[in-house]
Amino acid sequence: MTPVRAFGLASRSLLPLSLALAATLPAAAHAATAPVAKADGLVAETPLIARSALFGNPVKSGAQLSPDGQWLSWMAPVNGVMNVWVAPADKPEAAKSITESKDRPIPSHFWSGNSQQVLFIKDNAGDENFHLYGVDIKTGTQRDYTPFDKVRVRPTGFSTRRVDEILIGINNRDPRWHDVHLLNLKTGELKLVMQADGYAGFQADNDLNLRLAMRPNGAGGMDFFKVQDGKVEDKPSLSTNLENSSTSPLGFTHDGKTLYWMDSRETDTTAVIAEDVASGKRTVLAQDARADLGATLRDPASGVVQAYAVEYLNSEWKFLDKTLQADFDWLQKQLGKGEVYVASRTRNDDKWIVGIDPVSKVAATYLYDRKAKKLQALYVARPELQGAPLVDMHGVEIKARDGLILPSYLTLPKEADKNGDGKADKPVPLVLLVHGGPWGRDGHGYNGYHQWLANRGYAVLSVNFRASTGFGKKFLNAGNKQWGLTMHKDLLDAVDWAVKQGVTTQDKVAIMGGSYGGYAALAGVAFTPTTFACAVDIVGPSNLETLLGTIPPYWEAGKKQMYSRMGDPTTEEGKAILRAASPLYKADQIVRPLLIGQGANDPRVKQAESDQIVQAMQVKKIPVTYVLYPDEGHGFNKPNNRIGFNAVAESFLGQCLGGRVEPLGETVRQSTAQIVTGAEHVPGLEAAAKK
Repeated sequence: MTPVRAFGLASRSLLPLSLALAATLPAAAHAATAPVAKADGLVAETPLIARSALFGNPVKSGAQLSPDGQWLSWMAPVNGVMNVWVAPADKPEAAKSITESKDRPIPSHFWSGNSQQVLFIKDNAGDENFHLYGVDIKTGTQRDYTPFDKVRVRPTGFSTRRVDEILIGINNRDPRWHDVHLLNLKTGELKLVMQADGYAGFQADNDLNLRLAMRPNGAGGMDFFKVQDGKVEDKPSLSTNLENSSTSPLGFTHDGKTLYWMDSRETDTTAVIAEDVASGKRTVLAQDARADLGATLRDPASGVVQAYAVEYLNSEWKFLDKTLQADFDWLQKQLGKGEVYVASRTRNDDKWIVGIDPVSKVAATYLYDRKAKKLQALYVARPELQGAPLVDMHGVEIKARDGLILPSYLTLPKEADKNGDGKADKPVPLVLLVHGGPWGRDGHGYNGYHQWLANRGYAVLSVNFRASTGFGKKFLNAGNKQWGLTMHKDLLDAVDWAVKQGVTTQDKVAIMGGSYGGYAALAGVAFTPTTFACAVDIVGPSNLETLLGTIPPYWEAGKKQMYSRMGDPTTEEGKAILRAASPLYKADQIVRPLLIGQGANDPRVKQAESDQIVQAMQVKKIPVTYVLYPDEGHGFNKPNNRIGFNAVAESFLGQCLGGRVEPLGETVRQSTAQIVTGAEHVPGLEAAAKK
């Protein structure tokens, strides 16, 4: 089991934004521009990119090929809500929507092995009780495969042979554990395969036989048990502790003879290991001293690992299969600068969905015919950004005060980096954008939030502080029980670095983030009251005791690891650690402007986390602006809510840091925002919020 990414909005999903696959397509720059409100200290040389172009629905996204290669699918809006569309692979222009979600976007989809159903998961108003749905592409019939109240489905196993069936985990018997069921996709029949009492998960082979069971242990790691003939063996075949909790299985080859692992027990960073199931012999396929490995490309026909990704400051694919490398080399030449991305492959591997991410150019997606060496353009995800003044993202290494190197990402506005070399020509205000998790990471690539803030005149810095995943177990475990301590100091050290590099000045830095990033924003203004000019907290916890006391029951398997990394609320020592790290108890020290955004249905960071710190500040008559969304959960998935909150944040940051501002207009009224308190502290919000 990988380290729990508990309070997600982790890594690149700070807020719902699309990782676009890009190619340069010429278009007029005015397509993405918007009116500019005057702001002090910055010259409006660069056209303003409209928030709707960055945060509204993409025209299309998430293209997939059916396993037999006969069908294409993607996500696209229907009456403003993201739904699934399907087209014959040879007639993309004949696409039709096959789902009809009217209230909430469908986040993603995938194909059944028989190429006859499109499957997707969806919750209700952000409650994360995800159901599994399927749509028959010929009849259009939609079925809810898990029609149970208050359950969360977990896909567990897929097969290239038993194409009408999949394995899924459902916690309808006991909300803590996901019992494994065999689902017949044609009839909807569910057959119990194994109860999961005490088990965090299972690994199945290509015949949908459970082969490995995982159970958390008292050392903060995982015990791995072989499963024979439907029975779990008594003794574990492998055990890990907290230090090596990144060790986990990646899956079997289709013949069941090899089991792949990511394993950190012998090295600092995780290596990709091939285990011969019969003999137990383990062979190192790949490792890198800079970064954990785990992302692989595998042959869709055999399940054999063909390539692996190394992601340190940038992502690089390394190839074990030279034929695959030849395809990537050809694609790189055709698509130009950037990271080649393969989104989908047919079962016989003759067609791929591909794209490239050049960061500062608009995204496009292609159908690639491997035999004919032919690329067919499918769509541009965000055509409004064609010709828009996008900027590059630069990977940088920042040294913390104890010598730890923090891989980070800096984006500069055009006015501050005219030659695009990533070195500031002059200091500008800075937004420290903190990722969620905290057991996740920031990475290199197109980032709508970096583009938005840089376009408004801010430098943007995202730091992989200690506890971030992807940089080895020493880096990860250096964050154990360090919420508000060295994890926070890493962020402070990054600000000092930016000041010394001439990126910004000490008095013009804001801190902003979602989930753990929201916590970091609260900690920033509560623990170091005068370091930041202001803060934006999006669904961040304020009290770590109540946070751990209200986690969803299905996190039971990861609870021990969370306690080990944060502090154990069942002990006095642990309670003391959690209280000391909770911004709520130092709310009376906040002196800088604070904006809070919260989803009322958030199952991870409950509404009470925002309510209680707002109430504590109100008791002390400390100004705070609090925006609540009754139809959202852990983040803002509806585009009108996403655009609306970002409009409020933009006006808030403009007043605080002096950046450029696109007028609020109708954005707040068009969202479901409830301004609980503090509308008067954000320019134009009182008037804009009147319905």
